[in-house]
Amino acid sequence: MAAHNDLGHKGEDMAAKYLQEQGYFILERNWMNKGRKELDIIATKDDIIVFVEVKTRKVGSVTTPISAVDDRKQHRIILAADSYIKANRIDLNYRFDVIGIIYKDEESRIDHYEDAFRPRPKFYR
Repeated sequence: MAAHNDLGHKGEDMAAKYLQEQGYFILERNWMNKGRKELDIIATKDDIIVFVEVKTRKVGSVTTPISAVDDRKQHRIILAADSYIKANRIDLNYRFDVIGIIYKDEESRIDHYEDAFRPRPKFYR
């Protein structure tokens, strides 16, 4: 497995543990729809479904984790979440969070951005 994949998996493990410590219940990890769009973590807390994108970077990385969740990535996450909601007939409120991890072994930093982005309404002419 490539080193960046190892780092990503470590970050996702850290994020899942962090969420559980904060009172979230993990429903799914690495959920993928038929269109091969993936959701890193799907959790619930207080009757809200939370779709969590996890981005991990090493200390000293040029880019920040949150900057990696650009408009294109947000769109993919929203489409995957829509598939999950429809497939599971979910009728709860939901939101999109991002967890950014700056990885440095025991001294890693976790930043949790709740309600980090929202679906944009479509405008038709």
